[in-house]
Amino acid sequence: MTGKTVTALSSPQIEERLVSGNITTEPPLSELREYTPIQVATAVTFMVGIYQLLMYILRLGIVCTLLSETLVNGFTTGAAVHVLSSQIKDLLGVDIAKYKGPFKVVYSFVETCSKITTANVAAIIISAITMVVLVINNEFLKPYVSKVSKVPVPIELLVVVAGTLVSTYTKVIADYDIVVVGTIPTGLPTPTLPPFSLLADVALDSFTITMVAYTVTMSMALIFAQKLSYEVDSNQELLAQGAGNIVGSFFSCMPFSASLSRSLIQQTVGGKTQLASIVSCCILLCILLWVGPFFKPLPRCVLASIIVVALKGMLMQALQLPKFWRLSTLDGVVWLATFITVVFIDIDYGLLAGIVLSLVSIFIQGMKPYTCLLGIVPSTDLYLDVNRYKGTHEVQNIKIFHYCGGLNFATRDHFKSELFRLIGLNPQKQLLRIKKDLKKKIASEKKYLKTGVVNVSYVGDEQTELNNTDTCPGKNMRCLILDFSALSYIDPSGVNMLRILGEEFSPVYENLKRCGLFGEAESQFKIFPTVHDAVVFARTQTPSNNQTFSTKVRSKNLDHTADVQLHAWGDSLEEAFEQSAMAMFAYMTEIEYVQMTESQDIEAEGHDILSLLFHFLDEFLFLFCAEPFFIARKVKILEFDRENFRIKARGYGEEFVIGKHPQGTEVKAITYSNMQVHENEGHCELFVIIDI
Repeated sequence: MTGKTVTALSSPQIEERLVSGNITTEPPLSELREYTPIQVATAVTFMVGIYQLLMYILRLGIVCTLLSETLVNGFTTGAAVHVLSSQIKDLLGVDIAKYKGPFKVVYSFVETCSKITTANVAAIIISAITMVVLVINNEFLKPYVSKVSKVPVPIELLVVVAGTLVSTYTKVIADYDIVVVGTIPTGLPTPTLPPFSLLADVALDSFTITMVAYTVTMSMALIFAQKLSYEVDSNQELLAQGAGNIVGSFFSCMPFSASLSRSLIQQTVGGKTQLASIVSCCILLCILLWVGPFFKPLPRCVLASIIVVALKGMLMQALQLPKFWRLSTLDGVVWLATFITVVFIDIDYGLLAGIVLSLVSIFIQGMKPYTCLLGIVPSTDLYLDVNRYKGTHEVQNIKIFHYCGGLNFATRDHFKSELFRLIGLNPQKQLLRIKKDLKKKIASEKKYLKTGVVNVSYVGDEQTELNNTDTCPGKNMRCLILDFSALSYIDPSGVNMLRILGEEFSPVYENLKRCGLFGEAESQFKIFPTVHDAVVFARTQTPSNNQTFSTKVRSKNLDHTADVQLHAWGDSLEEAFEQSAMAMFAYMTEIEYVQMTESQDIEAEGHDILSLLFHFLDEFLFLFCAEPFFIARKVKILEFDRENFRIKARGYGEEFVIGKHPQGTEVKAITYSNMQVHENEGHCELFVIIDI
């Protein structure tokens, strides 16, 4: 990116004329607006440093929060492919052109494959030996040495020194035409001020370079921070980079950023703190001043081998793509798009694509907050997603809709659609359906009345029509609870939507009320501190049955010395019997959790009314204690023969399931102890002691 700016604003011929001493132009070059490439580069470096210091002052390090783990992972993996493509030619000893711009990785691999027949066998052998030595050290020797010594084996340094010595004292380089590092310049450049007149011209390009350099550096920093378990201060990084670029601009330096290959090598050899960078800088300074010529004969394939082995960890990050994809499809798309763009287009374009896609994914996720129906964890007051947690079950006749996120103009439609989908009821559509069905039935009645024929399949009653389950898909829902405990924000549009939601349910509520689905409680919003409080209130305000008969509870448990005494009553002896059986089942579990999905019939007989009551309860207790482990929510007497003391009854309920139904107290047997039946005109009472 800096090279593009240098090419656009510099005149290389000026540098050649300065070197040859052929400058005779007047006035000075600065007035002619002609600059050397070094002058343009130092101006860009200085401007980048200024931007970074301004970002530090404004505490804009928060920009790094846009770098999600998937973005950083995909970006660094793609960058590792770039580094690999740049080292392949040295590993194989082939001579290929140095490509720039989009698709340079593709062009490099294509040309490398086309010239594979010209590969240098000696370079391949040296590369293979070097990589084998490094891999053996990293996979076997390094873990062993780390147990006995804190000082790692500097295998990379040893390999470089060994390669240099072999190249110096043998004829391998000359005999096999192996490319070497070559001349390394020594000494430091003379300090000079960058041309400040160029700052306005490079301001825009410098800002782009600033953002790319900072995000690349932070992405690398986050990778190593995760590996080595430390925190990165994003604003401190801005200060360090800004100061470094400003000082570097006085010494003909380019804008700097993190180097993937060099950082990996430093981390591989054991560098973990800032001290490692100080040591590296000191060694580099010594090389620039004195030691550089020693490494002149070092084969480039040795350096390439060190870099490629160090890339293993970064390239292996590609194996994490399935994990990201399973966790979130959007995260998987961000990773894949970032990686592909980095590899096939260029690093800066890939970074931009990754950031844009990350922002888009955040926007999409914000548009579709998490919603679910909650169910209760048996024997607790905890409510969890019924689709995610096994053992939870919905509270009978109550729908609990959980919403997590902000409720605003952008999410209100999603809120309504998810609510209607999960509870299985769209108020407006249901209202239209009810009205349409009623019109059809009324028209049908009129037609038959004109002809004098009665439609025996339909009892011309609006109440019966509305009681039809097909006409009322929300028949089992008596109360809707909106769990807003995770609501992060609500704007006026969200408030208005809730108001409209209440209005939409109102006319349907009136029709559903006519279906017998509600008691006398009014339809309105009520606020509770917890979901459980709302559930308790709903149970007390709405009837709990899903059948057409009454579920009035006319029984209670009385204290007893050792056991429990059931007290049941009713307007008739039949009703008192029914209530006594339901009281027994209610003592064994919380009967509100029992759904009436099946029925079981029993028959009992006795020699008097007390023995009939005993055998009646004993038959129902047997259904619970043995297969089908049936527990009844409602009991209905079908036949009651008082003269012969025989009874037939039907229980409505389901199989008892541990986890779904709370466990109460086990009833061992029915007893005759103090059993009483008191029957008066219009009222009957029963007393039964059960063994627990």
